[in-house]
Amino acid sequence: MQRALDSCARDSRWLRAGNGRTMTRAVMTTDERERTRAAIRDGAALSSAYMAMNMLAAVIATYGLLENSAAVVIGAMIVAMLLGPITGIGLSLVDADMRLLAKTLPTLLAGAAGVVAVAAVLGLVHRHAPITDEIMARTAPNLMDLMIALAGGAAGAIATVSPRLSVAFVGVAIATALVPPLTAGTLLLVRGEYHLAGGAYLLTLTNIIGIQFANSLVLWLAGFRRATAPRAMALGVFVRSNLVTLGILVGLGVLLTVNLGNTIAEEEFKSSVRSALSGWLDGSPGAYLAGVRLEHHPGKVIVSAVVRGPSAPDAKQVAAMEDKLPRPPAGSIELQIRFVEAQTIDRNGPVWVGAEFAPRL
Repeated sequence: MQRALDSCARDSRWLRAGNGRTMTRAVMTTDERERTRAAIRDGAALSSAYMAMNMLAAVIATYGLLENSAAVVIGAMIVAMLLGPITGIGLSLVDADMRLLAKTLPTLLAGAAGVVAVAAVLGLVHRHAPITDEIMARTAPNLMDLMIALAGGAAGAIATVSPRLSVAFVGVAIATALVPPLTAGTLLLVRGEYHLAGGAYLLTLTNIIGIQFANSLVLWLAGFRRATAPRAMALGVFVRSNLVTLGILVGLGVLLTVNLGNTIAEEEFKSSVRSALSGWLDGSPGAYLAGVRLEHHPGKVIVSAVVRGPSAPDAKQVAAMEDKLPRPPAGSIELQIRFVEAQTIDRNGPVWVGAEFAPRL
């Protein structure tokens, strides 16, 4: 019990609130802040170990994305080290320490370049591997991704300034938001999928900016404000030191809000298409809709539907189904069906023998 009380005494100070009630609050001493600054500088240093760990993380993340394995992608981030320089950038802006900024920014860029280089080489080697759902999931960032980045950055900063919390595990969680989209964007880039690659790179930028700003805000609230005296360090000074970040953050917020609206509209349209196709297939014994994908082309939306059943539809039936599909907001719609023969068998043998594709007209 005494050991626990001593630990509490080291980590907190007793303060008297304005209403007379006694409360506790964690307060960092000047020495603790200096030790934290030193730890952040060490974590932001460019080294061969830093580069090797990030490049190995890129190898694992690449194969996790190509294998469509979320577990491998998350596990790959255990060895990633991109949080360190982002935290260093956050501290440099709060402290107005341009020397630290000049040190940490190249570290972040070098780590990102290493990830891109590894992903590009592996992407060319496995150029004909299919584009998986794990890759596609990182190509359409929206406002929710920015909120996740801000929360993750705040968690990382709180762990950095709190002696009782481990920054390692928080760093792993944040790294999952950095290396996978950067890797996914590069895999798409080497295939010539420039639009999709741009979406993945936008997600990477969103995560970096969100994490850095949240780091700066938490560090400032924790008293890391070396450039001026605490009383003189008004909110306006913090805003000016992070003006570039705030400008990018506002721009990203507007863009990602628009993307979120587009994503919701896309999902609603896809749901209506799926519902229409499923309703049509109800009239064909043994046939069912296995999947739907929308492909956007200039002036046209192509609906790629995978249908399984005992018999294939003919061109006339596909045209009839296409006419009944909901119209996209702009342009025309084209239905393409990929038919996969499938038979249902029970203890008496095939169920739908001789069944014809005959959806309700």
